[in-house]
Amino acid sequence: MKPAVVVGKLLRALLGLVLLVLGVAGFFTLAASYAEYPVVASQTEGPGWVRGAFHVHTVRSDGRGTVEEVAAAAKAAGLHFVVLTDHNDVAPREPVFVDGVLMVPGVELSTAHGHLVAFGLRRPLEGFQKWLDGGEAEAAVEKAGGVSVLAHPVQKRNPWSHEEAARRADGFELYSADTFFRDAVRNPFSRLLPAVGASFGNPVHGVMLLAEPGPEPMEKLLALEREKPRVALCAHDAHGLPRYEDVFRALAMYLPDVRKLPEDARAAADLVVKGLAGGGAVCAFRALGEPEGFTLEGLRTESREAHVGDVLTVHLPPGAGERVRIEVRGAGRLRPDGRSVELVEEGAVQVEAWVEAPGRFFGRQWRPWISPSPVKVLPASSP
Repeated sequence: MKPAVVVGKLLRALLGLVLLVLGVAGFFTLAASYAEYPVVASQTEGPGWVRGAFHVHTVRSDGRGTVEEVAAAAKAAGLHFVVLTDHNDVAPREPVFVDGVLMVPGVELSTAHGHLVAFGLRRPLEGFQKWLDGGEAEAAVEKAGGVSVLAHPVQKRNPWSHEEAARRADGFELYSADTFFRDAVRNPFSRLLPAVGASFGNPVHGVMLLAEPGPEPMEKLLALEREKPRVALCAHDAHGLPRYEDVFRALAMYLPDVRKLPEDARAAADLVVKGLAGGGAVCAFRALGEPEGFTLEGLRTESREAHVGDVLTVHLPPGAGERVRIEVRGAGRLRPDGRSVELVEEGAVQVEAWVEAPGRFFGRQWRPWISPSPVKVLPASSP
């Protein structure tokens, strides 16, 4: 067969494949135009909870936007703060308001055992070098008075592998937008193509189609919770692809006890750090609805502890109806009323609200909506 004929056939095959991909993507674009958000309409009056983005990269490392561009995207999405975590950017920085959005300094450390996010540092990091032992990096964060968070700890590309440091860390990224994206890249036809196609018709729906959590992060979090209480965070891990604003509109970290940030940047940053590190912050996929009104009643202490035999009651935001269900993982079981959780054994329990949300096509799919930090379950207390 002549080379020209072979080349012609290859070109026609390639053109056919491109047209097929465009046609399939177009189908998801059409379906996305019918996806309605939010699923649960907000009925809260007055100022809502202060909300922001955690784990965001700029051009100071591998992000696509400047600090000013990130702030503009956050403002457009209705966020109040952004925790900046450029890779290995350990130079001390002060918090600052940019275009009305509080920029909180942090850093993502590249260690020999994975990535570690640090924020709330009171002193400069001493002795940190890129690819330092993970345990030594975590100890350096603790010595600097900061909060250590395991970044994308079970991500296949770069998981956390230092078990001792994992048990000492203060936080855990339960949901990671970057991990969702990387998982989709490994499944280009079943996950990435639907999300890309949907993005043309509804960018936020495109981001939400990426959010398909597997069981591994939850299992790891609950195992570590047996060691000590720790905070569970939603990590945007935003680099600008997908767009900052679209990711900011899809999910956020909320501070239920804060209605307004102080005008002083340092005081405001201290409040954000305290809120994120204290265990009371709530992760929410805000495209599905705002979480104001969600509470978990029955905890005996502010440290998110309870005892075997206790019953926790879930209060959902006003307006949450039949499309919302409670998911329980770990040392608890959901009672028949669908809103109370009985603690049945020692360990840890995670209680979340899930929503029946728009799916890939024209149907519906259950997705996580509101996720607090887990509760450590202690032995049954004496009468």
